[in-house]
Amino acid sequence: MPALPEKGKRMWSAQDVARDQVRRQASGLEVAAVAEKVAEAAVRERETAERLRGNGSFYAFEMDRERLAAIWLAKHTEWQRVRDLMTAVGWSVYEPERDAQGSVWAREREKRFAGALAAQDAFGARQGEGADELRAEVRLSVAPSRLVRAVAGRTGLRPSEVLAQLAERIVVGEDGTVSVPPFTPSW
Repeated sequence: MPALPEKGKRMWSAQDVARDQVRRQASGLEVAAVAEKVAEAAVRERETAERLRGNGSFYAFEMDRERLAAIWLAKHTEWQRVRDLMTAVGWSVYEPERDAQGSVWAREREKRFAGALAAQDAFGARQGEGADELRAEVRLSVAPSRLVRAVAGRTGLRPSEVLAQLAERIVVGEDGTVSVPPFTPSW
């Protein structure tokens, strides 16, 4: 099962993003409209490349210049592929389900996405299993601290184990009072 991408890494490549967007946007477009999209993508690719070289500002995209440039390059390439396919096969309108290569890529993306969701669900389930467990750092005043250490010393337990056994035996009364019945800490 594929794992979720590590922090800082992306699940989708620039090609994945471009192919998905072009597939959805091209649906139902005629050849002339696809040709316009190729020209628009070429302009955007050139603009982002120039800005990447420092000849302009990205404003909101300032932090991810390389990614934006890579996506526009991939979009330009994908729009060209769709245009060339439509021209070669003689389609007047682009229908994504008839695009064999585009359909393969779409299925691969869906499979990776389903795998990532399953991995995320499994991670959440593992987190849920430990959700009932409580980890706490306790600071005790001098007198209770000495008592816990003394009990730990006599039983061979660590002070945290003595406190855990105390906590396991807590009883809450109907009136909200909290008590611990007498017990002998043990391994």
